[in-house]
Amino acid sequence: MRILNVVHQYLPEQVGGTELYTHWVAGALSRRGQEITVFYRRSAEGIGEERRTEGNVHVWSAWTGRQGPTRRFLATFGDLPMAQIFERALDEIEPDLVHIQHLMGMPAGLIHSIRRRGIPYVVTLWDFWWICANAQLLTNYSREICDGPKAYLNCARCVVARSGRHWLSLARPALAGLCGLRNRVLRQILGTADRLIAPTPFVHRWYADQGILEDKLLTLVPGLEHTPTPSTQKRDETAMVRFAYIGGLSWQKGVHTLIEAFGQVQGQAELWIAGDESSDPDYVAHLRTLATPQVRFLGRLTREEVWQILAQVDVVTVPTLWYETFSFVVSEAFTSGIPAVVSNLGPLSERVRDGVDGLLVPAGDVEAWRTTLQRLVDDKDLRAHLQANVERPMTLEQHVNHLEALYARCVSG
Repeated sequence: MRILNVVHQYLPEQVGGTELYTHWVAGALSRRGQEITVFYRRSAEGIGEERRTEGNVHVWSAWTGRQGPTRRFLATFGDLPMAQIFERALDEIEPDLVHIQHLMGMPAGLIHSIRRRGIPYVVTLWDFWWICANAQLLTNYSREICDGPKAYLNCARCVVARSGRHWLSLARPALAGLCGLRNRVLRQILGTADRLIAPTPFVHRWYADQGILEDKLLTLVPGLEHTPTPSTQKRDETAMVRFAYIGGLSWQKGVHTLIEAFGQVQGQAELWIAGDESSDPDYVAHLRTLATPQVRFLGRLTREEVWQILAQVDVVTVPTLWYETFSFVVSEAFTSGIPAVVSNLGPLSERVRDGVDGLLVPAGDVEAWRTTLQRLVDDKDLRAHLQANVERPMTLEQHVNHLEALYARCVSG
């Protein structure tokens, strides 16, 4: 099969769960003899396109100028140069199937081009962007979890807060109408897709509750590319207890809650923080003001370095303040035989079994996080119990078996 993956951003410019997954799956499918192309939007000056080959995977990047939040939002309604480049890509690639990994910052009209040619397409629901323009169901005005649009007036309020232009409050009814139009356009894309892939049961249920057709929704848990054998070497029980956070350094990730809580923990313990510090320098500066000498900032890690760090720590933490739709770092921790302490929110509360292979903690609750971390420092038997019950997650090859079968069913009609 000729398969085209469409994603809003990609390696090496952007590194995140969606980008890594797209890269892993493209490589795995190409090794099975499938003809794979990745098409993505790059944020760059001017208008242009570039093609490259990574192994047997073809990568086609296109750009039509730099994107900020406003332009990214408006791009859904149209971007003629991008649409023209995509038309050329479809003509040249002639895909049997298109997999939409993400469409943020790209025109909805790309789907019209796919449908005109009668090409089946599937969509993976990596976040809540198809309903929530913020993608994360966190309001810009109160930083609280949102239940979804309410006549789109709350969406308009988010637009005003994010822009920082309070005079736009006068235009909230018009902005609400624009948000409603955006959602109607995107719902049409979901409605005409052959299948919609949810990475967790929580995401599946959430979209179904929003009125997305149940018969199109399919839960398919992502697999992990690199699955090393967990180390059987026992760490010295009297050694420093090491906690790790690996991921984005932004407010919604809740790293400030973790560092503040850890600063009150007594005993032999360290906290290692790994993430790109250039993405939000002001937030990282704030984190450093909260950090004690026992907190180490490791910067951005390569994939190999991630595994090296996991081989040296006792517990992985995910203190997120939003509904992480999957969290690959939990899979990485479990693959390494390490328990996870996570916020008791959405999919994370399904992935981590409280008291079995990890612990669930109320999101944003500094005292609850402090108590939980202290408990793990003090109780080596608890750490050993959690570690003993960690189960290895699905591998990439197992996942691709299911994905390849789904593609074949869609192509055969």
